Amino acid sequence: MDWLAALWLMLGLLLGLMALGLPVAFAFLGVNIVGAFVFLGGEAGLDQMARNTMAAVSNFALAPIPLFLLMGEILFHTGVAFQAIDAVDRLIARVPGRLSIVSVLGGTVFSSLSGSTIANTAVLGSALLPEMLRRGYHPTLAMGPIMATGSIAMLIPPSALAVLLGSLAGISISKLLIAGIVPGLLMSAAFLGYIVLRCRLDPSVAPPYEVSKLSAAERWLPFLKHVVPLFGIFLVVVGSIVAGWATPTESAALGSVASAVAAACYGKLDRRSLVRALRETAKISVMILFIIAASVTFSQILAFSGASNGLLAVIGGMGLSTFALLLAMLAVLLFLGAFMDQVSMIMITLPFFIPLATSLGLDPLWFGVLMLVVMEISFTTPPFGLLIYVMKGVAPASVTLRTVYLAALPFIFLELAVLGLILAWPGLVTWLPLLVRPQ
Repeated sequence: MDWLAALWLMLGLLLGLMALGLPVAFAFLGVNIVGAFVFLGGEAGLDQMARNTMAAVSNFALAPIPLFLLMGEILFHTGVAFQAIDAVDRLIARVPGRLSIVSVLGGTVFSSLSGSTIANTAVLGSALLPEMLRRGYHPTLAMGPIMATGSIAMLIPPSALAVLLGSLAGISISKLLIAGIVPGLLMSAAFLGYIVLRCRLDPSVAPPYEVSKLSAAERWLPFLKHVVPLFGIFLVVVGSIVAGWATPTESAALGSVASAVAAACYGKLDRRSLVRALRETAKISVMILFIIAASVTFSQILAFSGASNGLLAVIGGMGLSTFALLLAMLAVLLFLGAFMDQVSMIMITLPFFIPLATSLGLDPLWFGVLMLVVMEISFTTPPFGLLIYVMKGVAPASVTLRTVYLAALPFIFLELAVLGLILAWPGLVTWLPLLVRPQ
């Protein structure tokens, strides 16, 4: 079987199974069984698939993923995150779109404490959306900032997806984590600017309302009590990496302990909340590891069948410029993001993109951040962006899916603008990781 037929067989079967509604992990598993038998030597290929599975899930570089997820789940289920968001709210008064701005600022703070975009969006949606709608905020300005800021957790460390991408692509995990800070903050600034501008042009989208007058102490003490100490968790995670004191795995473990200690100090840590945090962390981690295990064999089959090299040869023979090929890869990711989850996107594209990026001489760190930014955008891309459905789940039943789509669109364009800045000035990504000391 030539490489083109092998490629059609593998990708066609994978997409076909996913179109039938089979979960991604099981779709990969089914394709791998067929591919291992056909291309890896029958029963010997099936034995190799089992060994690949064992090797994939026993990769120590993946250990930070559940630990980073646990950080956010502890803060979410103990209610510490809600306290922080309420404290941020007290600092802002008589500002256009006040609650939308709180969602951006609070979401950015929580992004620096959580490795889960789902947890970030759920916290913001549960804490702020009902009040925003009650105050007469237009649904698009109420939900859009929450979804957009929720996805920033993929960029600002700790980021479970950055750990996954770095470990599979051979990119320094510590540098990739640090490299996401500037793009994440740029997006937050863009969201804030858009909210203020839109509210000034059309005040009806966020009607002003009277807020109780608070003294300086009443405004600042909750911030000092419930927000500032949480930055210690961020400093533990990022500071230990930058200083070279801890590996990403060790910093993730320190961050989980710091989150539990913070919750305990606030008197919020109990057996029930801890069990719920552990259970949710286990659910998400198992899903991710299952897909990783299946995708390793998938990549190996593509290599053995000649599909990977054949496709790279065809692309290389097109005579396209390096920048055109880079844009094509990012466009493929944007397209896939409309239909599948980010872990699946990584697993399907990495076997092709990493060799191609290497052959083009692209900076792997810069390319990795570009992939993360595009996948962040895809979190809110219709029709199947994951955070769209998280938002629909926490929104009142009267809010239609079409309204959620419309709420996401302006922020997708803002994120694309930031992506353009990173493409034009790679230094925005690469300068900060230079500060990371080797361990």
